[in-house]
Amino acid sequence: MFKNILFSMVLVFIFFTTMPLNAANTKGQYIQPDNLSPKVRIDTSMGSIVIELDRLRAKITVDNFLGYVIRGQYDQTLIHRVEEGYLIQGGGFMTNYAEVEPDEPIFNESGNGLKNKEGTIAMAKQLSDAHSATNQFFINLNDNSNLDPGNSWGYAVFGEVIEGYEVLEAISAVEVGYSEHLGYPTVPKKMIKILRVVVLEEEEID
Repeated sequence: MFKNILFSMVLVFIFFTTMPLNAANTKGQYIQPDNLSPKVRIDTSMGSIVIELDRLRAKITVDNFLGYVIRGQYDQTLIHRVEEGYLIQGGGFMTNYAEVEPDEPIFNESGNGLKNKEGTIAMAKQLSDAHSATNQFFINLNDNSNLDPGNSWGYAVFGEVIEGYEVLEAISAVEVGYSEHLGYPTVPKKMIKILRVVVLEEEEID
């Protein structure tokens, strides 16, 4: 019996040590591991946006975000919140309004020195729980200093838009209203889809 248990343990060890790195790790830390500024492209139904992530200052947040990206969990999701001159938000709901299955919440890195300035991307969280961010993210359309840490935890910034800001401006101008499906007041009346999010290789950047 001991030999059988030992043999099973060896098989498990071999399985995990021979898995592809991306498959072995759902948090994304093996995506371009030496790259402190990985880039992703968000393809939406209104155009594409390229974002440079800051792994140096927000490693936990970046690796968490990349985990959803490499598993395709942002593909065919909604931009479900649009507030002109403030922010747009997505990553939480599929186009059929089902919730994206989240990983465990992550530590809030809002004290990393990055500010919620125009064009930056940050993690959404519950207002009453500092360390509740999972899959939802938002892009600032203004310098939103009210979202930075002060007397309490802020919202962790982990990158910035480097291409496609005109797409954000177009999205910010769409008509919004209350959604019975989601129960939110600022949902685009015409569905805006995140078609896919992909990690870019350096040679793909203009």
